[in-house]
Amino acid sequence: MPESKGRGRPKPRIPVEAEKQPGPESSPRWLVPAMLAFFIVGLLWIVLYYLAPNLPVLSDLGSWNMLVGFGLIMVGFGLSTKWR
Repeated sequence: MPESKGRGRPKPRIPVEAEKQPGPESSPRWLVPAMLAFFIVGLLWIVLYYLAPNLPVLSDLGSWNMLVGFGLIMVGFGLSTKWR
């Protein structure tokens, strides 16, 4: 029966420098503190409206305080989409 030829020695591989592809940019340093600040201020605005509705600014806005509080929280969520 005939013998098959061996594959021989593997050719030495020369490492090819991979092209560096730019990775995702990192977040600016101010993003996380600003995001957390908007979350906390929005939550405190709503809680303060319920606990002390007779404060000067809160009483002037009336039920618009809910929109202000949730608006601040939504800004925080908007910033959270930019976080990497």
